[in-house]
Amino acid sequence: MRDLHLPLNQTQRVRLAAALHELQTLAPAAASAAAVTVADTIPVNHEDNILKGHGTTDQDGEVVATLCGVVERVNKLVYVRTLRARYKPEVGDIIVGRVIEIAPKRWRLEINFSQDAVLMLSSMNLPDGIQRRRTAVDELNMRSIFEENDVVCAEVRGFQHDGSLHLQARSQKYGKLKRGQLLTVPPYLVKRRKQHFHHLEQYDVDLILGCNGFIWVGEHVVVNEITTFNEDQEKLSAEVETFTPMETRKHICRLANAARVLSALGFTLTIELIIQTAEASLSSNVKINDMLGAEFYVQTAETEAKRRADLLGRKKGGAR
Repeated sequence: MRDLHLPLNQTQRVRLAAALHELQTLAPAAASAAAVTVADTIPVNHEDNILKGHGTTDQDGEVVATLCGVVERVNKLVYVRTLRARYKPEVGDIIVGRVIEIAPKRWRLEINFSQDAVLMLSSMNLPDGIQRRRTAVDELNMRSIFEENDVVCAEVRGFQHDGSLHLQARSQKYGKLKRGQLLTVPPYLVKRRKQHFHHLEQYDVDLILGCNGFIWVGEHVVVNEITTFNEDQEKLSAEVETFTPMETRKHICRLANAARVLSALGFTLTIELIIQTAEASLSSNVKINDMLGAEFYVQTAETEAKRRADLLGRKKGGAR
C-alpha cells in the first residue's frame, strides 16, 4: 500500500480506509502479536538456552529486534523474518528472468536478485531434444536459442562460489516465454508452493508465478510437440505461431491487470485470487483499462475484506 498513489475522491478514500481497517482486524491475533519493529524486546525464556538468529541482538540481557518483521521460532533458534525483503533464492525455486548477456557457454539473466544468474549451455535442453555433449557448433548457435531481452523460465540449481545463482532448464516446461506480459511485483507477495505453473483453460492462458517476483502471463503453449514438416508447412506454422487471437490478448491483459491491482494493495498473489479478481471485473462490466482506476482498487479491497470475513465466520461456525 505504501506505493499506491490513486486519485481517490472523498467517498472512495473512506471506503478504502474502512476495507483496509477491516482486513487489519481480521488478521490472526498470533501474527499481530509476533510482529516487531526495530528495538522491540522479544520475549524469550533464557533458561532454554535460546540461539539468536537473523534480525536479533543481545542488549542488557534482553533479545532485541534489529529489523521490522515477524518473530519466528525453530526449536531454540529465534529470528526475525522481514515482511518487505529482497528475493532470497533457494534451490528448487521456479524463477522468471530476462537475458541480459550472452557469454561463452552461458547466458546471464536478470532475476530481481542482488547478482545476475547464470544459465549454462550444458544445463538446458537443446532445440533438437537429443541428450548429447555440447559442441563448438552448439556454442556458436547459442543466439538462436536465447538472445538479449528474451524472457526465460528456469529453476534454481545452486549457488556459485561468487554468490551468483546457477540455473537449469532441462525440463520441457522451462525455456523461452513468448506472446505475453512480464510483470514485476514484490517477491514477498509470491509464496513458495508446490505448483507455480498454471494453465487457465477457460482463458487459454499460461500463468507462471516466479518466486523472484517476476510473473508471466502469456498465451498457452503446448509442450514438446515434435513432428516433421515440409518447408511449406513450416512457413505456415511460423505465421500461425506469431499470431495471438484478440480474445486471448484481452484475457492476458485482464489477468495481468488483476495481478497489478492485487500487488498494489499488498495482497499475497495466488492463482485463485487472481482469477477471482479478473472474474469480478468481468461481472462488474469493468473494461480492461479501467481496472487500474481508483474505483476498481476500492472494490477489490472491499471484496477481499468480505471474503476473509466470510471465511473466518465459517471457521468459527465449524468450530462450534
